[in-house]
Amino acid sequence: MVVALLSCTSSFSVLSSTVKLRYSHRHRHRHIHIPINSIHYNSNPQRLSSSPKSNRQKEGVGQKKQLRQLKDERHGRGNVVEPQPNSYNEFMFDSEDQQVEPSNLQDSAFLNAVVKVYCTHTAPDYSLPWQKQRQYTSTGSAFMIGGRKLLTNAHCVEHYTQVKVKRRGDDSKYVAKVLARGVDCDIALLSVESEEFWMDVEPLRFGRLPHLQDSVTVVGYPLGGDTISVTKGVVSRIEVTSYANGSSDLLGIQIDAAINPGNSGGPAFNDQGECIGVAFQVYRSEEAENIGYVIPTTVVSHFLTDYEKNGRYTGFPCLGILIQKLENPALRACLKVQSNEGVLVRRVEPTSDANNVLKEGDVIVSFDDVHVGCEGTVPFRSNERIAFDFLTSQKFAGDTAELGIIREGTLMKAKIVLNARVHLVPYHMDEGQPSYLIIAGLVFTPLSEPLIVEECDDSIGLKLLAKARYSLPRFKGEQIVILSQVLANEVNIGYEDMSNQQVLKFNGTRIKNIHHLAHLIDSCKDRYLCFEFDDSYVAVLEREAVAAASSSILRDYSIPSERSSDLLKPYVDSLEGDQPAGQELGDIPVSNFEIGIDGLLWA
Repeated sequence: MVVALLSCTSSFSVLSSTVKLRYSHRHRHRHIHIPINSIHYNSNPQRLSSSPKSNRQKEGVGQKKQLRQLKDERHGRGNVVEPQPNSYNEFMFDSEDQQVEPSNLQDSAFLNAVVKVYCTHTAPDYSLPWQKQRQYTSTGSAFMIGGRKLLTNAHCVEHYTQVKVKRRGDDSKYVAKVLARGVDCDIALLSVESEEFWMDVEPLRFGRLPHLQDSVTVVGYPLGGDTISVTKGVVSRIEVTSYANGSSDLLGIQIDAAINPGNSGGPAFNDQGECIGVAFQVYRSEEAENIGYVIPTTVVSHFLTDYEKNGRYTGFPCLGILIQKLENPALRACLKVQSNEGVLVRRVEPTSDANNVLKEGDVIVSFDDVHVGCEGTVPFRSNERIAFDFLTSQKFAGDTAELGIIREGTLMKAKIVLNARVHLVPYHMDEGQPSYLIIAGLVFTPLSEPLIVEECDDSIGLKLLAKARYSLPRFKGEQIVILSQVLANEVNIGYEDMSNQQVLKFNGTRIKNIHHLAHLIDSCKDRYLCFEFDDSYVAVLEREAVAAASSSILRDYSIPSERSSDLLKPYVDSLEGDQPAGQELGDIPVSNFEIGIDGLLWA
């Protein structure tokens, strides 16, 4: 079965006489691997309909909602997890304002708050890190919220150089400023300074998390036309799902309304005209149809509250552990777990605070007094269950969680500080140019997911790919530094064919990151520069010859500088003592068996 999980931003260039589609293929993260030929594009504008689907609203939906509310009140909440309301007063939920009839939704005035986004992107060239790629344009959707702000998807403004927005029925475009980008939750916050842009329009109000079978309407500017598009469907599922662009697992709303390229960043409404989320991706398979995803208001409110509290976006935290389900009775008995609950801690990330508290073999039975089931789920609302990850996503970076754990048959409590996960190989490069260092034509750069995508898997090598996919950092700041390529010159004769090899040591000293490598080279007084690579390969250069050839190599290849600007800063060794003795850096392999199967998952 061929499966693809796609971000739905449109990369349709309206300035060119030809259709140009550019998509990010950075979806081969820890859970799924997406072959290039499995991605399906719909580049035929005539096939994209701007009219809504047939109305699937069932009679008595309102009565069902009342019955569910009465049922919740009768049975009580207990330890049932409820989605947290927004604490940022500018974006409070409102279930009474802007009430409209479902039949008049397409003609409602509040649809004027939905705008079209025009973005010009200039991404770095990761294979030639001293320069940029050719710019391209894309279109997406956004909508107005309180405080004169706009919400859209983070992938709609990725590597932006200019962002413009246009209101419905207007022929003027206004320059927008990107205030914050949350890559893990795929949300971006924009602002427009022009007073004219905000005239005679009301911002949208957020509604509560919907229930199954609730009607939902997606509004945006997909391919196939320049006017607003409305599609209608129902909520088919609510669960923790993979965010393809953000390489994270957060709460998501699955709907069957059509979502096409260009709908990204557009709002999804309920029957009362309240925004229940942001359209952002679709799931395509030969065996599945009409599966789209909406970022719920609980995730949106977390992003907005985080930005308001810190003045910037800090990200969703995580526990930093690999857990296994405890469905097997014999396994529970072996671990001295008496009840049918809990998850087994299989591995703990060295960079997380959990590394100071938890041990392999511990069983987590509760999270802030919410009981964790043996399948790794917790109660959700009245009669639902949801993945354990949902609990940590309700926290902010720096918050504390109290865990109930069973260790060797003894129940105890432990407090853990939650922080954003540290990746050995980053999935995204948000700011500036990639780091690079050129020594005698040898180009060194940190390994990243965009570089892997640009170079293609075949040229990277299976061993390096395995480290990139499954290894964990042993300390904050650790990087896998590779020799990307060799710029041919007489000083590096014999090394011209080397490419994409990990450098492990310089003159006998193990490398921590690229800044550390630059520091070691700058402070070297030896006659020779000796680089030791993976697979016991060695490259030796004479230091004086390297210094003499550097300027000519930069001139011959039209390179402005031998290193990126971040490596010009003084190196501060803040990692001394943080690395475990006697163990290889970046060499904590998580086997392919442990990633992406139903029995084990990252929390």
